[in-house]
Amino acid sequence: MTLPNTMNAYVLHAHGDMDAMRFHTDWPMPEIGADDVLIKVGACGLNNTDVNTRSGWYSKAVTDATTGDGFENVGAEDPAWGGAPLQFPRIQGADAVGTVVAVGAHGDAALVGQRVMVDCWLRNWNDPLNRDETGYFGSERDGGFAQYTTADRRNVAVIDSPLSDAELATFSCSYSTAEGMLARADVSSADTVLVTGASGGVGSALIQLAKRRGATVVALASEAKHAQMAELGADALLPRAPDDLRATLRHAIGRDTVTVVADIVGGPNFSQVIDVLARGGRFTCSGAIAGPIVDLDLRTLYLRDLSFFGSTVIAPQVFTDLVGYIAAGEVKPLLATTYPLSELAEAQQAFIRKEHVGNIVVIP
Repeated sequence: MTLPNTMNAYVLHAHGDMDAMRFHTDWPMPEIGADDVLIKVGACGLNNTDVNTRSGWYSKAVTDATTGDGFENVGAEDPAWGGAPLQFPRIQGADAVGTVVAVGAHGDAALVGQRVMVDCWLRNWNDPLNRDETGYFGSERDGGFAQYTTADRRNVAVIDSPLSDAELATFSCSYSTAEGMLARADVSSADTVLVTGASGGVGSALIQLAKRRGATVVALASEAKHAQMAELGADALLPRAPDDLRATLRHAIGRDTVTVVADIVGGPNFSQVIDVLARGGRFTCSGAIAGPIVDLDLRTLYLRDLSFFGSTVIAPQVFTDLVGYIAAGEVKPLLATTYPLSELAEAQQAFIRKEHVGNIVVIP
């Protein structure tokens, strides 16, 4: 196969507003390292990490909710998820799906022609459980918002599924994040799980994956989106921010507490969400789109024997397990809409408005 010398790519050149990203039709093709595979991208999903990285929201200098706008004061030392500077220019996009068209010197030629999903987590493969030696696809390495991308051969999985590339591109980031949260909190069929932000990519994944574990699921989402949440299997559906969460919960499920809160929202409703955790309950968190600075009464934490779990870097087997769930049809994609790669800025604006359910995907 003859490969081009250049490609289309949407490139982030600095932290900031939408104009920090620019579409290029003559971007250099990526170089293939010895342990790499070259992938012709079929589709790539959008996620909060794309917005947060572009805007610099991860910096501790930022205390506002995620709005998609650039921030005036972004710490120079900690603007990316890992608390370190990002190298520009950078091609973002974690959820790449496509076909392997070439392999590096250490690669398996049998991968050429295979459709693969990319595991978002970059690891030191000599010490893969070391969380301090991790990166993220589309952050510490160029990602999938381009016609071609490279990934470490150990970061791809061949996928046998009737789903389209666009449907498969809804899974990797959102569903592995959700599965990591549930695994960290050891969710089982004995649990009732309250999911915040349930209509988004991670939230809708949390519903499906918690149900897969046999848990009872209570979802918080805008009422206009409840019908789609019900199709995913949520046992109870509540407004996004009830005035009295305890009373609303009691009316919906007959009791006013849950054993697990899976939160990606944070913000002003945090204390109300924590207050419905039963004694010995667990809080698992992998996001704070409504605001990272929250009120916590420490007496609630220690007097009720609560456990709090932050969940970011996940174990390698989470992605392997997820690919198995997809192949077995145990989880289903929730594809909101697609955009051409050249309209990534418009796609990201639609993502930020949060009027959709599930995931938005771009097609090169």
